[in-house]
Amino acid sequence: MATRHEFQVEMTCSGCSGAVERVLGKEKEVSKVEIDMEKQRVYVTSNLPSDEILAKIQKTGKATSYAGTA
Repeated sequence: MATRHEFQVEMTCSGCSGAVERVLGKEKEVSKVEIDMEKQRVYVTSNLPSDEILAKIQKTGKATSYAGTA
């Protein structure tokens, strides 16, 4: 069963959130990505472990940390 993970991601514009969506959208194991620009949070529903998702988000160059399951 997929888990909904919450990440704090430094995003200042739609380009930032778009980069996160693109990198996660390439993953077959990611079933849903939700972005809250106001709170700078990214919610990822996936079977992947949180550290793998974190590494993928970090590839965008954004400051990212794992906040837990949501």
